Amino acid sequence: MEPRPQLRLHLNENTAGCSPAVVAALRAMTEEDVARYPDYNRAIADCARYVGVPASWLMLTNGLDDGLHAVANRARTFGPVLPASGAFEAIVIEPAFEMFGAAAEAADGVVVRVEMTGGFAFPLEAVLGALMPRTRLIFINDPNNPTGRGVERQAIERVAAAAPGALVLVDEAYAEFSGRTVIGPILEQHPNLVVGRSFAKSHGLAGLRIGALVGHPDTIEPIRRRQPPFHVNAFAAQALVAALADPGHAAWFVAQAAESRQLIYDWCRRNGLVCWPSEANFVLVRIGPSASAVTSAMAARGILIRDKSSAPGCDGCVRLAAGVVEDTRVCLAALDEVRSAPCR
Repeated sequence: MEPRPQLRLHLNENTAGCSPAVVAALRAMTEEDVARYPDYNRAIADCARYVGVPASWLMLTNGLDDGLHAVANRARTFGPVLPASGAFEAIVIEPAFEMFGAAAEAADGVVVRVEMTGGFAFPLEAVLGALMPRTRLIFINDPNNPTGRGVERQAIERVAAAAPGALVLVDEAYAEFSGRTVIGPILEQHPNLVVGRSFAKSHGLAGLRIGALVGHPDTIEPIRRRQPPFHVNAFAAQALVAALADPGHAAWFVAQAAESRQLIYDWCRRNGLVCWPSEANFVLVRIGPSASAVTSAMAARGILIRDKSSAPGCDGCVRLAAGVVEDTRVCLAALDEVRSAPCR
């Protein structure tokens, strides 16, 4: 008997898979395409058109994680010269995507952690209060992972204006689901702003590792110069072109995610559980003290969800990916079974 395939709802992946056009494009790659260093001109042009900027305002990255590291490395020499001793400081707003702190520390930065206020609202005043002479990097996640909560444009502008000597990295990995972006005139008004985009979620390219950084050319170019010349592989670049040429596939998945979020909200309401309105393809749910046990029991059933109970402010919480509606129905039915099972 073949093992039951896992339902992976713990990494916010696109469980529908990429567009068939992407698979066709990959199959069309020739021996010569593989043997040559990639030409990024088409991928950069299409990606820049997609996000609405000139090509000089955008650089491709080997997944958005690569972009986080690139910005953190640039932060070491951004802005006024640091005092003689000590590292630069990077502000991380928690709960946060774990790679923010990891990228800052890898660049020899000191992480300054600012916790969100009640209901996971963006702690604007606390962030402004954390700005110090050594602040060179501020991570803002819109929508936030793991809460799914959005950040108002005005809050981002206030942070950027208050910290002209620091890079403000706005991680918009879930922008397709929120329908919101700060890409636009704000980037010219605040050249210390850099926006990170990912094609892992809505476009289903997680396995190929392709992302982008967007910002003023004066800000992007020094980051680009520090990157290896061919750090995005040819298959990823070709896949991005194909994915962007099939907007209907991503739009369908975004619609599925919206319907799935509503199913999760309704399930929480029926079960008297707290969850938070999400603008991404996941929902944070407070299961309670049994969160870890529930996560393990779901894994035993072949359904992977994310235990977030150790994240700041997330006691007793799990994160459920909200993608293909049928997957969500299967997940919620299994959660009903797990939560009704007697303790052993």
